Amino acid sequence: MEVPYVDLAAGYRGLKEEIDAAVARVLARGAYVLGENTAAFEKEFASWLGAAEVVSTGSGTDAIYLVLKALGIGRGDEVITVSHTAVNTAMAISKTGAEPVLVDVDPGTFCIDAAGLETAVTARTRAILPVHLYGHPADMDPIMEFADARGIPVIEDCAQAHGAAYRGRVTGTIGIAGCYSFYPTKNLGACGDGGAVATGDIELAAKIRSLANCGQGEQRYHNIYKGDVSRLDELQAAILRVKLGSLDRWTESRRKAADYYGKALEGAEAVTLPVEREWAHHVYHLYVVRCGRRDELQSHLASKGVRTLVHYPVPVHLQPAYAEELQVKLPETERAVGEILSLPIFPEITEAQLEYVTAAVRGFH
Repeated sequence: MEVPYVDLAAGYRGLKEEIDAAVARVLARGAYVLGENTAAFEKEFASWLGAAEVVSTGSGTDAIYLVLKALGIGRGDEVITVSHTAVNTAMAISKTGAEPVLVDVDPGTFCIDAAGLETAVTARTRAILPVHLYGHPADMDPIMEFADARGIPVIEDCAQAHGAAYRGRVTGTIGIAGCYSFYPTKNLGACGDGGAVATGDIELAAKIRSLANCGQGEQRYHNIYKGDVSRLDELQAAILRVKLGSLDRWTESRRKAADYYGKALEGAEAVTLPVEREWAHHVYHLYVVRCGRRDELQSHLASKGVRTLVHYPVPVHLQPAYAEELQVKLPETERAVGEILSLPIFPEITEAQLEYVTAAVRGFH
């Protein structure tokens, strides 16, 4: 049996008629940027999140960047985040001219360890950017308490956490803003790039909306900021509107697959299973195990036809682009990247596929 790491085509097939019809309507209408689907998706996604405002962007990276820019963060400023994340998190900070300051992660959840904030904060700290990695929320209460005491805004990186919750509160609605990616592999994925910012701050939303559209104000060709071009196109918005209706069902399918893995791999000596803290609602964008012989396990699974990935093999502070400027030791991060392995998980994964993967993992010695 061959088990893909992810099967995006299966997701399309399940909604083919609705997606094809939505795309055809956009093409027939002839309005492709800043049209009715984009406006409607922003309202529908805001309602689904329970957020006051959603502003769509060209990508999840741009969502973070535009929030930072709207807050006036730039050269000479610092933003605290983690090294164990997609490099895009740090890229968004760097794009403003600010410097990422990296702290270690909790070895159980792989999310930011709030205990590291005290030594990372300086007079130049302008924001804290926790990443809700793999679909598990960061421990937000100590982060918010630390930030609020110092007047530092918290921006949530929710690229992998659509619908995840912390103590009953949806991620992305806890800090000043939540930033989402709609890259095709995400829990809510477009058929191309896309992103969004969720916020309860109406003025911040208006500024982000302007910055994303060339800095233009309400009057066309009247620019009030030196802005950017970062817009969700109508085709992607139309597709996302269709997919949003299935997101709750897909999340439940991911959680059922994770539950199957957890029960079938319980006691397996080769791997340590992911955790779900008692205060968390995990949406399992990824199902990440740890193994001291990760590369051997990955090769073994590949020989059985099971495709896996590593998210992420090189932390930000060891990337060639950042290693010289970010000279820091992060022991939990550095340990994790040599042990983590993402097993196949997607809404359409079958019980037969799950059974085959777990048997292959258990067969590793």
